[in-house]
Amino acid sequence: MSRASKLTLAGTSLFAVGTVIMVHFQQKMEKEAMHQGVVRDMEQQRIKKERQLDFEMQKALEEEYKKGQTVRDSTIESEAQQLPNR
Repeated sequence: MSRASKLTLAGTSLFAVGTVIMVHFQQKMEKEAMHQGVVRDMEQQRIKKERQLDFEMQKALEEEYKKGQTVRDSTIESEAQQLPNR
């Protein structure tokens, strides 16, 4: 083999190996990015579930407090007092 053919073979071989390594590295990075998306989604679901439980607990407390309290609409009473008696 001539020197030019050896250099061409070496150059194309290095280019092919470099391309394979680059693609492999890129696939690993994409896989990691996709995994981080799954982790982020799981965290968002956990937070959403936690907030829903807090909301339900607050709603139950509100209902419990409303049972023990009598609430009157003071705006109706004040309007009735302001009307002149006829």
